[in-house]
Amino acid sequence: MHQVFCNRTLNMKRIHHIGLDMDHTLVRYKSENFEKLAHLIMREKLVAKRGYPNAIMRLKFNFKGAIRGLIIDKAKGNVLKLSRHTAIRLSSHGTEMIDFAKQNRIYKSTYIDIKDKSYDKIDTTFSISFATLFAQLVDLKEGECKSSLPDFMTIAEDLNAVLDEAHRDGSLKEHVRDNLAQYIIKDRDTVNGIERYMKHNKKFFIITNSDYSYAKLLLDYAISPFTKRSGGWQDLFNYVIVRAGKPNFFFEDSPFVKIDAHTGAAGAEVAQNELLSPGVYRGGNANRFTAELGLEADEVLYIGDHIYGDVVRIKKDCAWRTALVVEELDNEIKAIERAEPIVKQINKWMAKKLPLETQIDDLISRKIETGKNTDEKKINALIKKAMALDKEISPLIRKQQKLFNPQWGEVMRVGIEESYFAYQVERFACIYTARLGHFLKMSPRTYYRSMRRPLPHEVPG
Repeated sequence: MHQVFCNRTLNMKRIHHIGLDMDHTLVRYKSENFEKLAHLIMREKLVAKRGYPNAIMRLKFNFKGAIRGLIIDKAKGNVLKLSRHTAIRLSSHGTEMIDFAKQNRIYKSTYIDIKDKSYDKIDTTFSISFATLFAQLVDLKEGECKSSLPDFMTIAEDLNAVLDEAHRDGSLKEHVRDNLAQYIIKDRDTVNGIERYMKHNKKFFIITNSDYSYAKLLLDYAISPFTKRSGGWQDLFNYVIVRAGKPNFFFEDSPFVKIDAHTGAAGAEVAQNELLSPGVYRGGNANRFTAELGLEADEVLYIGDHIYGDVVRIKKDCAWRTALVVEELDNEIKAIERAEPIVKQINKWMAKKLPLETQIDDLISRKIETGKNTDEKKINALIKKAMALDKEISPLIRKQQKLFNPQWGEVMRVGIEESYFAYQVERFACIYTARLGHFLKMSPRTYYRSMRRPLPHEVPG
């Protein structure tokens, strides 16, 4: 099976510069370990700085409690999974799944407005700990800590605050710094791939929101040991831009500040009439960077893992070509392969059920239109047959779903529909893959062609 998937045609012969996000793209994390650490640090900060009860320190991290693409309803304490049209298809209150009838009573046929500030998006792997802890705190609020926890909206805001603080104040990074092997994956294949692409005159740069000391730490550990050049990772990347402030980097006009690659010390702002020379910078903006490279915007490919920070804003404001890393895909594709025999069984039963439904609808329509009950026995018999088929289909669907996330199913689908996350990937990522290494194994001259996707009216009836 292919490992790089194409939404929009992309000719790599036209791409001259390839930009990389660092976290979860160039540098791979042991995600479950890192998110477990974030879950712990958030709890500690909530107790120490926000007055939350010590009971929350008993909460155990569940990496499977959330997936990318979920939406947090901060007002109601619910977690939602949406279809591509933003219709709610699955939901939980805290960690408890909400059945379909109750979900309909709560939301009716609401289509979620993602821009509404009552909702938070779970865009990245870095958000899994946030989503799981929010759900657990909702459970406590509804149970033993009813009077000692704030309302759901405040819980979400507090979680956002302490998670941001943990990234800013070094709480997370200090643990990573002291235990690199526990959190960071060394990746020889990625380095070999970059060096191979460089032989085809592809130039690489890094844009990360991390500061220089943390970026250098990770790159020294995960990249430099495998480089064939004496300068380590610095010989692979013409430009390294730290504290870039993405997504603002792609649409604002912030200045570049030169950074000394040896000491990490910041110099003066780079004047507008001064050319950017290869090296390390802080801040800056995409428009100036593209212009100074002497390229058209569509001659730059940027690869990242954050659907909003790395891909959406580029498509809306910058016009670089885009690639998204969706690390869950490796396991998802394996599950799809394991589910194939089950899906064939489901389709077999559905092929028997659909004609029955058509017959039932036609007979009931005739009954309504004629006012006669002559087909009542036939209708009831057909309904009984359809219900018997449902008894065959339902356990197969449950069996299929168990191959994916036990609570939320597939990342890219919800039932037979595409998930909202899959819709965003399709809309904003030219190509997508589970990891940078898969992309780098492809030829640097690859012509990625999107598939012709049949429209509903083109599918044989």
